[in-house]
Amino acid sequence: MTYQADERRYERQPYNRSGRSGLKLPAVSLGLWHNFGDNRPIENSRAILRRAFDLGVTHFDLANNYGVPYGSAERNFGRILREDFAAYRDELVISTKAGYDMWPGPYGEWGSRKYVLASLDQSLKRMGLEYVDIFYSHRPDPETPLEETMGALDRAVRSGKALYAGVSNYSPEQTAQAARIMRELGTPLLIHQPSYSMINRWIEDGLLDTLEEAGMGCIVFSPLAQGLLTDRYLQGVPDDSRAATSRFLSSDRIDRELARDLDEIARTRGQTLAQMALSWAMRDPRVTSVLIGASSVKQLEDNVACVDGPAFTEDELAAIDKITGPTASGR
Repeated sequence: MTYQADERRYERQPYNRSGRSGLKLPAVSLGLWHNFGDNRPIENSRAILRRAFDLGVTHFDLANNYGVPYGSAERNFGRILREDFAAYRDELVISTKAGYDMWPGPYGEWGSRKYVLASLDQSLKRMGLEYVDIFYSHRPDPETPLEETMGALDRAVRSGKALYAGVSNYSPEQTAQAARIMRELGTPLLIHQPSYSMINRWIEDGLLDTLEEAGMGCIVFSPLAQGLLTDRYLQGVPDDSRAATSRFLSSDRIDRELARDLDEIARTRGQTLAQMALSWAMRDPRVTSVLIGASSVKQLEDNVACVDGPAFTEDELAAIDKITGPTASGR
């Protein structure tokens, strides 16, 4: 059946300007890190993407090595884009990244000009695109001069293969240096993509201030801490959960007492724990968007509903800080 987007899709969530740019992103964006590779049914991926767009999620975030095997998330997304979203391309923000291992040998990862630009060409081919909206340096390279990596991003934009450039996983100092280099080249950095959640607050220690000063936006990944900040583990570790099946999350990281304490606060707000965690991550106006993953349409719908949650009271924020903040007792 031919897909036709919901006519009310832009009534479903707010859109925030990314730093001092002209680009607005939805408050909730969809990341394709998990659940979109060849190890997942493509019709499930199609259903999630369709429903996301109907709910106003206009930003789909990928990377060269997303999916099992590497590259399969981009390839599957490209197929769904061609078959379902071709008429809506100009309504979408599509991003991808280069930085982590992608192919064998010395030119298959990190931040050299050779790797970064070759990776972008491969990503465009897999997705069947002429350009991506945002292209990221996925991580800083300790051995390649930052000028070279930023020069590759500048080249990607000037060639028309990307509209904007961004960085991910850069420290405040690296971000400030990268922003300076890009300003001098004439292609300002649009955005930073760091990890951030109630139990991972490192961006509060300088990065958000750096981004504000540089005029950059911030889109945070893992705001649910790989599922730790959901009701998934309140009673234990299910056999089919990420903690039981994925190398990215081990069961010894699960703190059920913490999750239960937070869940109590969420219930008083009329939210699930996941919804509250997402609302919390976007409470700072310098956070442009939160990236969620979804393995089902229901999970997607539940998470996107975070935009309907109430504003936090001072007492609620203090209670959360008591449980998860840097001075939380015993944490």
